[in-house]
Amino acid sequence: MNWKERFTDIYGEEAGEKWLPKLEKRIQEAKESLKNKTADAENQYVILITYPDQFYGEKNRLELFERFAAKYLEGIFDAIHFLPFCPYSSDDGFSVMDYKSLNSGLGDWENLEGLSGNFTLMYDFVCNHVSAKHKWFLKCLDGDKTYEKYFMETDPKEDLSMVTRPRTTPLLTKFDTADGEKYYWTTFSADQIDLNYRNPAVFSEAADIFLTYLERGGTWIRLDAIGFLWKEAGTTCMHHENTHKLVKLLRSIMEEVYPEGRIVTETNVPHADNVSYFGNGYDESHMVYQFPLPMLVLYSFYKKEASILSNWALGLSLPSERTSFFNFLASHDGIGVNPVRSIVPEEEINGLIAHLQEKSGALVSYKENADGSKSAYEVNVSYFSALREDYDFETAKRRYLNAHGVLLGMQGDAAIYINSYLGVENDEEGVCRTGMNRSINRKKIRYDELMEKLEHAEDGQAQIRKEMEKLIRIRKSCDAFDTHAEQKVLQEEKELFSYIRNGKTKRVLCLHNFSEKEIEKSGIKGTDLWTGEKVNGVVKILPYGFKWIIL
Repeated sequence: MNWKERFTDIYGEEAGEKWLPKLEKRIQEAKESLKNKTADAENQYVILITYPDQFYGEKNRLELFERFAAKYLEGIFDAIHFLPFCPYSSDDGFSVMDYKSLNSGLGDWENLEGLSGNFTLMYDFVCNHVSAKHKWFLKCLDGDKTYEKYFMETDPKEDLSMVTRPRTTPLLTKFDTADGEKYYWTTFSADQIDLNYRNPAVFSEAADIFLTYLERGGTWIRLDAIGFLWKEAGTTCMHHENTHKLVKLLRSIMEEVYPEGRIVTETNVPHADNVSYFGNGYDESHMVYQFPLPMLVLYSFYKKEASILSNWALGLSLPSERTSFFNFLASHDGIGVNPVRSIVPEEEINGLIAHLQEKSGALVSYKENADGSKSAYEVNVSYFSALREDYDFETAKRRYLNAHGVLLGMQGDAAIYINSYLGVENDEEGVCRTGMNRSINRKKIRYDELMEKLEHAEDGQAQIRKEMEKLIRIRKSCDAFDTHAEQKVLQEEKELFSYIRNGKTKRVLCLHNFSEKEIEKSGIKGTDLWTGEKVNGVVKILPYGFKWIIL
């Protein structure tokens, strides 16, 4: 199907007659704008996840980021995922007030686009909802009949018990309008008003934003909270058939305008639902987040063995060479619990969460279930704090590098959150200031203070950043770690997560020790990529350590 056929399949022939000419015009404008843009063909990607205002100081924030990138990112990271950069009213950018402007203090579009010369840029499209202060919703409240149809007014008496809830806040929120009190659908918060994609006018707006981001340098686009997009009473409103059709429609538009681009779907759900967004491997998302991985790595450290991690990895597969896993351990959000509920027993999940609360200062965010009960939705903690616990720094660093060795060693593309790259610990002050659990891992950093830290070799953050860089450079130098290089999981000692990566010219044995004891493996010959030491027969893996051995 081409994009026109996909549009009419969703919205019908009559809507097609009205909206296709407008969409055609906009698509051709974008195609012309991007006709001379080329993309580097990479065999593997290492991606940095960051807020655009991550650093603050005397310059505008994107200028500071450009400085940091020139010194500490170029030649290390291939792509940068910028979290929302638009004006917003809450949730650190995820309640967008204007999709086509940059937030105050960031700089201008030229600052953002300028980075595309050295990095592939991935922009965040918060497509499910807008801020309660967005002009569309303000016009809706004023009684504008056009914009009233952009949102979902719903009778609070309607039975919505089947709707999947990611929060404990009410699904519907009451607002005063020109026509009296009305209730609107608010999946995530009272300040995040869900858009009505049953209205083709809303899709037309979304397509325009999508194309604007492509034109402005964001050739990878992350579709935030995409699983909730299409609402229909009497269903769970998750992963609706029309949600998948809309992702395929956007994919078709991207193929028309800029075939080298990528769509990344963000669906913090069990694995089977998550990978359904690959479609047939050619028609939907290019990349899906590997949501079980962050919690499974922490669980393996907690249990001091890796059998469940190994079993899960053994079952991974991709539907085509045009798809890949977006592997990560941490992001601006918490560590999702739902993705491992079909993998780890519930009592074991609860034990891990209690352990993280006690040992790492973790917080927990909850969701409301259909029966009115609550269950853990995500664990809020910095990944370094999660692994540091009460260990001495050297042991904590070894655990941390082991975890990121798993991230960087496994098949797929690897994404590292900026605060993880810098070894930032829990920001408890941030939580107190905002009242939000997620603030614990969203610390913004004063630029000059960070530079001073990173220039002192004895500083803990400087050590972590330097060793993370070394780990990334090793990965990038070896074709065994290419995105689609074969991965064979070995199920031997339960304490080890072991697998072999086979590239076109190199073969690497990866051994990750999740136990507190030293492990010996015999019958191995090769070179340890981390230390450069020759291995001839027996290899010893330190407690919580790892080895990448080129065979």
